[in-house]
Amino acid sequence: MATPAPQPALVGRLFDRLDRGFHSPSHRRVLSAGLVVAFLAALLVIELGRRGLLGERLGAALPHSHFYAVELAFYLLLAFEVVSLVFAIAQSVANAAGKQFEIFSLILLRRAFEPFAGLDEPVRWDQAQAAVWPMAADAVAALLLFVLLGFYYALQRHQPLSADLHDRDSFVETKKAISLVLLGVFSALAARSLWALATHLTTGGFFEAFYTVLIFADVLVVLISLRYNASYRVVFRNSGLAVATLLLRLSLSAPAPWAGALGITAGLFAVGLTLAYNRFAPVLGDSSERRS
Repeated sequence: MATPAPQPALVGRLFDRLDRGFHSPSHRRVLSAGLVVAFLAALLVIELGRRGLLGERLGAALPHSHFYAVELAFYLLLAFEVVSLVFAIAQSVANAAGKQFEIFSLILLRRAFEPFAGLDEPVRWDQAQAAVWPMAADAVAALLLFVLLGFYYALQRHQPLSADLHDRDSFVETKKAISLVLLGVFSALAARSLWALATHLTTGGFFEAFYTVLIFADVLVVLISLRYNASYRVVFRNSGLAVATLLLRLSLSAPAPWAGALGITAGLFAVGLTLAYNRFAPVLGDSSERRS
């Protein structure tokens, strides 16, 4: 008679409840409505400031370009996508890495709007031509990452980390605990970033800071996975995906076109790593298998 799987611990039940709520259709509707309201409100406030209807002091502090509303809307959307990434960490290591590439491609699209926030309206070519090439570089890099992600997900051959059901459940529960800690870190960084946005109209380096935290989380998952599977092939793949995350973090602080180039390099590395793992993992096998 098979041994029944253990019931999720308190941490696991809390995570599952938050996960279901976050991915529920009702939450998506609220999210969409909130983004629309924030976008329209930003456009309205900017327009009122441009017309001098908010007072001289407040009007001077507000941005004068309507493109800032687009940047703000993308920023809020990305913040919610980061929460989705935190929940994805409890899934497979490969899916969590793919989610980081998804977010980075959206960051590139958001960055494409940044140069226009400083231009006068209506936008004229003689002013915009200097911003076109960085915008094009980020947009093309985002498109190439989209294609690479398609190959990356198509190549995935999800295999359990361990043949033991209890080990697999234990590993998932541990990753759920890590995800909850990351949710706390996200909340603290988001609060700091919102304060910086309200007082200085800057994001306070939110994504750069959180991606740095993700690097440590990725390494922690790699080390914990050794408890359940210490084979060379698994350690190499998980460590390689952590390296791809590090490249993404470096690209966040790089200007165009280097940011996109580093992101594409990380994407090519992840695809190549997956191809190599699928092809040679059965040949490499576990060290115990090679000794037999």
